Amino acid sequence: MLFNSVEFAIFFPVVTILFFLIPHRFRWFLLLIASCFFYMFFKPVYILILLFTIIIDYFAGIWIAQQQDKRKKKYLLTLSIIANVGVLAVFKYYNFITININTIFEKLHYNDIIPLLNILLPIGLSFHTFQAMSYTIEVYRGHQQPEKHFGIYALYVMFYPQLVAGPIERSQNILHQFHEVKTFEYANVRSGLIQMAWGLFKKVVIADRLSLFVNNVYTNPLNYKGLPLLTATVFFAIQIYCDFSGYSDIAIGSAKCMGYKLMVNFNKPYSATSIGEFWQKWHISLSTWFRDYVYVPLGGNRVSTLKWYRNIMIVFLLSGIWHGANWTFLFWGFLHGIYLLIETTTNKKARISDTSTKSLIIIFKQLRVFILVCFAWIFFRAQNISQGFYVVRNLLSGLPHQFGEIISNRHFARLNLLYLNQSANEFIIAIIVVIFLFIVQRWQKKSTIDVWLTSKPVFVRWSFYYVIIIAFISLGIFNRSEFIYFQF
Repeated sequence: MLFNSVEFAIFFPVVTILFFLIPHRFRWFLLLIASCFFYMFFKPVYILILLFTIIIDYFAGIWIAQQQDKRKKKYLLTLSIIANVGVLAVFKYYNFITININTIFEKLHYNDIIPLLNILLPIGLSFHTFQAMSYTIEVYRGHQQPEKHFGIYALYVMFYPQLVAGPIERSQNILHQFHEVKTFEYANVRSGLIQMAWGLFKKVVIADRLSLFVNNVYTNPLNYKGLPLLTATVFFAIQIYCDFSGYSDIAIGSAKCMGYKLMVNFNKPYSATSIGEFWQKWHISLSTWFRDYVYVPLGGNRVSTLKWYRNIMIVFLLSGIWHGANWTFLFWGFLHGIYLLIETTTNKKARISDTSTKSLIIIFKQLRVFILVCFAWIFFRAQNISQGFYVVRNLLSGLPHQFGEIISNRHFARLNLLYLNQSANEFIIAIIVVIFLFIVQRWQKKSTIDVWLTSKPVFVRWSFYYVIIIAFISLGIFNRSEFIYFQF
C-alpha cells in the first residue's frame, strides 16, 4: 500500500482509531493483521517470505540466548544470517550474478549456461532483512533479550509504518514499546499528523514534480548534452532526498500518532560540510547499521592505515550493492568510499575567527559536498554504467552555446534545454518549491513546525493548516508513483 494513495488515507485513520478503542492486550494483534494487510496490498504471496525469515529468526534468538557454548551461539547466529542473506541473494542478486557469469561464458562461445529466474523483487526486502539480522546479532552480543512472544516479534519485523522503506529499527528501540501501554495523547497525534503532512508534501509536491523533469532526461540521456543533464542531475538529488525522507517522515509520524517512537532517518543531509557529516545525516538507520555490524567488527579505525582503507571501502561497496543488483550502485558506493578516504586523509582544520569569512567557508564546503554527492547520484540514477559515464562526459558540454540560445529568447531552446520539455509554469513551480524546501529546512535548525504552531493562537494554526491543504491540492502530482526506495 502506498502512503500517497486513497487506500492509505482510509487505512491509517481506521487502524489508528481502532488501536485506541481496543484494550492494550489486543493491540499487537491489530497492528500485526494491519501490517500483513498493508504488505499484501503489493503482492500477497510474498508474505510467505516474511513468515519464513520471521520463524527462523524468532527461534534463532531464543536458542542463541539459551546456549552457554560460544561456538554454538556463533553457529546458530551464522545459520540465521545465512537464511536471511540467502533469501536476499535469491530474490535480489541471483539474476545479476547469473547475467554476469553468462556474459563471461558468452565470451568463450557458450550461451545461457545458467538459467535466469522469472521473479519480482519483494517490496522492502533489504529493509526488513537487515532489521531481522540486527535482532539476532544483538541477542548474540547480549544487548537484547530474546522476544518470547511470537506475535510481538513478528510485529517488530512487520510494523507497517517502516516495513517497506525503513527506518531500519533496532530491537532495543522498538521491541519494548510494543509491550508498553499507549494512551491517546493529543500532542502526539498533532505532532505525528504534521510530520506526516510535511513528508507527503515533500513526496507529492516536490519529489514527484521533479521526477517529471528527471525522467524526461534520464530515461534516454543519450539524447541530451549540457544543461539538461546538469539540471536533471541536480533535480534528482533533490527528488531522491524528498522522496525518501518524505517516506521516513510519514512512517515516523504515523507511528508517533499511536505513541511509538521511531528513530530519525534524515537530518538535513545537504547542509553537511563534509562527506563524513553527510553520511551522519543521510539514511541514518542504514549507515549506523553498517557501522555497528560491519565497520566496527572489521576493526573500524583501530587498525593499520591500509586495513582502515579496506574497512571503509568494504562498507561503501556493501552499501552500494545493498541498494540494487547493478554495477551502477556498486560504483556509486565506490565513489563515496573514495570521497571519504580522500577527505579524511587530507583534512586540515584551520582556526578562523572572522564571522563573515567563516560563513563563506561553510557555504563553500556545503556546495562542495553537494556537487560531489550530485556527481555520485549520476551513477545511482543511470540505467547502466555506460549511460552514467556518458552523462559525466557531456554534463558541461556546450553550455555557453546553450545559454546563448536561451538568452536569445528562442522558445524551442528554452523548452528543450531549460524546461526539459515541460511547461514554463511547471519549471517555475519546481524552482519555487525547491527554494521553499531549503528555506523551511534552514528555519527548522532553530525550531520545528510543531513547536512553532503550538505557540500560536488557534486561528493562526488552522489558517496554516488550510493554506497547506490548498497548496498541497493545487501543487501536488497525484499519479500514485511508488517511493524510489521501494525497489531496494
